[in-house]
Order: sequence, then structure tokens, then C-alpha cells
Amino acid sequence: MKRREFIKLTTLNAGLLIGYGHFGYARNVLQDGRTQRGPVPVSPDNPAIQLLKDRCVNCGRCRGFCSNTTAVYEQVVPSGEDPCVYCGQCTLFCPHKALTEQFHYQEVAQAIANSDKIVIASTAPSIRVALGEMYDLTPGTDVEGKIVGALKQMGVDHVLDATFSADLAVMEEATELLQRLEKGLSDSKPMFTSCCPSWVRFVKLFYPAIQPNLSTAKSPLLMQGALVKTWFAAKQGIDPANIIHIALMPCTAKKSEIWLEGMNSAGVSHGKPEMRDVDIALTCRELAYLLNESTVNFLEAQDAPYSPLMGSGSGAGLIFGNTGGVMEATLRTAYKLLNDKNPPAEFYELRPVRGFDGVRQANVDLGKHKLNVAVVHGLINAKSFIETLQSDQQPFDFVEVMACPGGCIGGGGQPNISDIDAEQLKQQRLNALYQRDISRKIRLSCDNPEIKAIYNDFLGEPLGKKSTELLHIERC
Repeated sequence: MKRREFIKLTTLNAGLLIGYGHFGYARNVLQDGRTQRGPVPVSPDNPAIQLLKDRCVNCGRCRGFCSNTTAVYEQVVPSGEDPCVYCGQCTLFCPHKALTEQFHYQEVAQAIANSDKIVIASTAPSIRVALGEMYDLTPGTDVEGKIVGALKQMGVDHVLDATFSADLAVMEEATELLQRLEKGLSDSKPMFTSCCPSWVRFVKLFYPAIQPNLSTAKSPLLMQGALVKTWFAAKQGIDPANIIHIALMPCTAKKSEIWLEGMNSAGVSHGKPEMRDVDIALTCRELAYLLNESTVNFLEAQDAPYSPLMGSGSGAGLIFGNTGGVMEATLRTAYKLLNDKNPPAEFYELRPVRGFDGVRQANVDLGKHKLNVAVVHGLINAKSFIETLQSDQQPFDFVEVMACPGGCIGGGGQPNISDIDAEQLKQQRLNALYQRDISRKIRLSCDNPEIKAIYNDFLGEPLGKKSTELLHIERC
């Protein structure tokens, strides 16, 4: 395995526009100029990452990187809580692989070998433009077909596209945003996105007062899981108790998220609350490890399509992996839901919310509603943004936050990177997803035929009784 106007941009606060033009690290420097050495502290109970002490050389690199991207260890946490938000950014730049994700890929191999189980894998958009780097392909190379083909060759029974559930999340989140706007309650503004589990944990630990402002929508992955063991199982005639649902993600925090309270909606609906919606979450790196320990030659795998059910997504769902992508996708559908017509061309390339500035702000005209929106990536930027928001009381309506620099394309479970190539590499991944969006005939989540079908046949309507039970969760 090898490694390798109508939309107006405004200035929020010059001090907040912390960009990630260079995605490298900085060591943790003390006030007297000395470098604080030693690794970032990792609890033995951490569900997402682990420290392999025999590999650690106490260089302090991970500690400095954590300090400069999240600053979580400099903040006060509730008694008994671990300040780690499970983002896994520290694992990306450790030259000795002393910090890694918690490994679960061998459990997947065991599940595939168990003839009594139906193994279903759901793949996130971000891994298909990053996995190729593990095989020395150019960053941004789209290996979607090879991923599906290789998994089927390994013995996975069904391979689904999590872009489908990204579209579903857009439907639910856009509807929730419009409902909040209609109510006009100032205490419900802004609505923050909730698809990033590290961001949600960050809020819980450090800013619990804004939890009611988080969207109640689950992340796309957990929506996918709830529907795999209800809708998909029923359509395929599968006993959901026999399903092992595997998530292939760019994120280490998903390993924790799948075990959170409430992430067993399908089990509850079946009267089996012990059943989880997602059984195992693997990182992009782990997928490569799984493939390399199998008999499958990934580079020679024949391309294969996703399942015809829960196997397709819109261009809007694909860009969920980029910082600003959730905002852009949601506003496209919000416009159409509100105006009953396609949005203007500008909505298909929302320049103000794209890029790598730590905070981007835009004024967006939905017709009936004119929104002040912001996009934030990197938790140190989120910290500054929240504190500025609380002190200045700026009237934002909708804010996207991603914990990882660059969004999911820069997730902590993606292939390891160096300081030298980080900026260009992440730009190539990001560009690849935007190009996929442009090439899609369907670029609105609400236009995805599969999304229309699941609402017509099963869920009813966004934020309806069934969709609320399966796809939403209380945040307080």
C-alpha cells in the first residue's frame, strides 16, 4: 500500500478570518518560548482515537496541531468529561503513526465471513476522492466505481451511497430552517448545522447554551442507518436483526456518534432498542487496510454501480463533503421549497461560502426571506465566531460549522498528509466534489427521484411524524 448583486460577501470581523491557506502544524509554544513536548492526551476510553505509546517520540507535534486547530485542551470542561472532540485531526500529521483511529476493520472482515449476516456498506462522498491516495493515485481521483466493485468482490451484500442520505438531510434541514424563519423567534437564530459530530460534541462540552440552536436533524450517516434497517430492509425482504451496517467515512468521530443515545431509531421502531442503526464505522484509511488484508487488488477491481435503492444522490448531496457544501446544498433546496421553482444560477455556485477562509459570511436572497449566513471550519474559528456572536448579537439566520479544516474532505480519518502537500491536496479533493456536482443532471436534493419516493411511500413529509421519529433527535 502506498501513501501518498444578489449574493453579497461581507466582512464579519477581520480578526475572525483565519484561513487555512497552509494546513500544516505549529508546535505548542509556551510563553517563555519553550516548546511543550509530549503527545496530546488521549483517554484509554476514547471511542475514536488511540495513542500507541511505543511509537510516540514525544515530539509535541500533535499537541501543537490540536492547539492550533481546536484549542479544546485550553478550555474548561464539565467535571468528569474528556475535552477531546474525537475529530482525529491529530492523527493526520503524526509522522510515527503513534496516534491512530480505533481500529474496527477486522470486525468488518469477520462480519463478511459470517454467512448468517447481511453486510451492507454505505460510503461517504469524501472518501471516493481521497482513497486513491492510499494507492499513490493523484489526490482528487474519483474511485467511486472501484470502491463499490472491490467491496462486492470482498463479499459485501449491498453497497449504498450515503449521498442519498445527504439529500435526505438537506430536505429535513431546509424544512426546519424555513419553519424557524416563519416563526420569527429571535432566540432560535441562528440555526446551526448538526451533521458534524465533533462540532455537536464541542457545543455540548463548551457552549451548552446554544444547543437549542443546533438543527435537530441527525447526520446523514445516522439517517442512512435508520433507513437501512427499516425502509431498505422491508423493500429487500431482509430481517433487520441480521443486518450488519458498515459506514465508510472520512471521520474518526463517527466511531463515537454511532453509539450515542438515540442512534437506534430503527431498533426502537422494531421493538429492539439494543439494535444500532449503524454497527461499525470505518475511516477511509481503515478501508484501505481492510482491502489490503483481503485477496482483492483494489487497483484492478472492476467498477460497479451502487444498489438501485438508496444508491443515488444529487450534486448537492455530493458537495456535503466540502466546507460550505452543506450551506450551499441546503439553500438550493430551501429556495425551491419556498418559491416552488428552481433557484437562480448563482445558487449553483455560491462563491461567498466557498473557499478556505476560516469564516465566510454572505447575504442570500430567498425571496420571502433574506438571510445572513456564515460558514465556519476549524473549531478554533468556531470558538471565536461563537464568542463574537454572543458579544455582538449579530443577526445570523443560518450557520454551517465543520470541525475539520476543509470540511469532511479534510476529515481525521482521511489518508495521512504532510505539511508540504496539505494545501494543494485538500484543494484537489474539494475541486473533485465540485466537479462531480457540476456533472450531475440532478443538482437539487429535492429533485432526487429516490428522495421523492421515500417520502411518498414511507416517510410522509419532512419533519412529519415518521421522519421526526427516525431522522431527528433532541439536542438539549
